[in-house]
Amino acid sequence: MPSVTWPQVLAWRTRRQHVETPGDAPTADVVRRLAGVQAQVASAAEMAVAVRQEKPQGDVPDALWRDGTLVKTWAVRGTLHLLPADEAGAYMRLCAQARHWEKPSWQKTFGATPADLEAIAAAATAALATGEALTREELTGAIVAETGSTHLAEVLGSGWGTLLKPLAWWGVLRYGPSQGSKVTFTAPDYDVPDVASAARTVIRAYLGAHGPATPEMFDTWLMRKANRKKDVKEWFASLADELTPVSVDGVEMYTLTEHLDELLDTTPTSSVRLLGAFDQYVLGAGTGETNLLPADRRKEVSRTAGWISPVVLHEGRVAGVWEPKDGDVSVTPFEEIPPAPLAAEIDRLRPLLA
Repeated sequence: MPSVTWPQVLAWRTRRQHVETPGDAPTADVVRRLAGVQAQVASAAEMAVAVRQEKPQGDVPDALWRDGTLVKTWAVRGTLHLLPADEAGAYMRLCAQARHWEKPSWQKTFGATPADLEAIAAAATAALATGEALTREELTGAIVAETGSTHLAEVLGSGWGTLLKPLAWWGVLRYGPSQGSKVTFTAPDYDVPDVASAARTVIRAYLGAHGPATPEMFDTWLMRKANRKKDVKEWFASLADELTPVSVDGVEMYTLTEHLDELLDTTPTSSVRLLGAFDQYVLGAGTGETNLLPADRRKEVSRTAGWISPVVLHEGRVAGVWEPKDGDVSVTPFEEIPPAPLAAEIDRLRPLLA
């Protein structure tokens, strides 16, 4: 079995994710390469793209609402993401497989049964059939009027989107352009494929950005280990002809065969890079990955209410956190960081913060 080290893996990821050397890839291509970009905070999503472009294009809104190359919707881990429009349906199908709405605890907490969700989905489909974007309030009103589910009006109107996420995964709705401070929803214009096809698409995307990895690492990223292990293993098995096992410091993982030679030839990096909040480089591996982030520093990156701090990378590891302060960048290091590369990286970042 081929063998690599964690420093090699981290260096390979920085290069695959346009972190090591920002390039000229269009915005939609950057999002595709990263297997989606978390967009709970719109400015963080735009930063995640811009920091990977030598000449930031600032065109995320155009890619979403004018060109249609990106989609914004609830995706992995139930969080808002930017996704490539032609792959969004695959992510939706795989996210739906956890079926958490069938659990009694979920039904008790939110007061909705699977039958309620099916009725809500039918009403939402009808309401969005005109092709017009509806605000959350308008969509909630249409659903309640059709279903009579007045007891669900409050949770339907919640900004957490608890009852709307399954609808996104079923291909009923996605985000539309905002109307002032109000979000809107529209009917998707993409197809949702079968599970087997979806799994191949999403696993390829994940390993292409965050590999090598185990099926467990993939499921942690996808739905916080909410899927049946049997299903996840079957998804990986369906892609067996495209995968090669590799040993990463003694742990067996999988990489896409097409990337094996490049991975084996990768040398560790010494670079210093700054990434923004909620960056995919951190989220893809997860803050529990101690080869990326020291366990005793995890709380400084994964903070209260799910906030993921901006990070400083050194040699591909999280070596500190940073924050904008008085028009500059304030760094809290976890280890010694070479001052000259750090200063150069801060200079590169300042125009993006402005």
